Amino acid sequence: MFNSIKLNSRLAAAAFGALAIGTAALSTSATAAPLPIFPFILPLPTESAPPPVQSAPQVQEEERGAELPARLKRQIVTYPTREAPGTIIIDTPHTYLYYVLGGGQAIRYGIGVGREGFTWSGTQTITKKAEWPDWTPPPEMIARQPYLPRHMAGGPGNPLGARAMYLGGTVYRIHGTNAPETIGTHVSSGCLRLTNEDVTDLYSRVNVGTKVIVLPMTRADLGSTVR
Repeated sequence: MFNSIKLNSRLAAAAFGALAIGTAALSTSATAAPLPIFPFILPLPTESAPPPVQSAPQVQEEERGAELPARLKRQIVTYPTREAPGTIIIDTPHTYLYYVLGGGQAIRYGIGVGREGFTWSGTQTITKKAEWPDWTPPPEMIARQPYLPRHMAGGPGNPLGARAMYLGGTVYRIHGTNAPETIGTHVSSGCLRLTNEDVTDLYSRVNVGTKVIVLPMTRADLGSTVR
């Protein structure tokens, strides 16, 4: 029995010695040299592609893709008249507005005029000019169309369009339109409409005090003002 106890003590001592040596070796190797680098590289996180840049929706031009017939496009034409340069002449039957240049020429614009029963004729002057004008329908228009707004601020959705030129003390105006497809038609309550592009061009040429002649609907009454 004594020999057995002695043998177990020796084994325990040997085991303790081996553990101490292993611990010392581990401690020495940790300070003496870096750990070996593993021969593989972890993949980097996949970078997701940025979302495509969304371009702002293209704003349709005021023509909204509507191509005016050639005869209604703004153009310089031969136009003999006794009226002074700078005068505006409205050819109601043919839906034209002439801006007299002189020398037998004028700029001709396609326009929309009053529908049946709402055309008028006479001579007026431009008494006021406005850019992107507000719209306040007159009482007589409200009486005919009670669903109309009582007032509408100026802007692209306003029926008066980009510019307005007010005629004398009347309720009539030369103005733009957000419905260019109505150019060349008899559609309004007496006002004279141009595309926004054309009314902006005309607006830049005229002044307060400009003479405006509105010819009657009947061709036989046009007289000598037109050729």
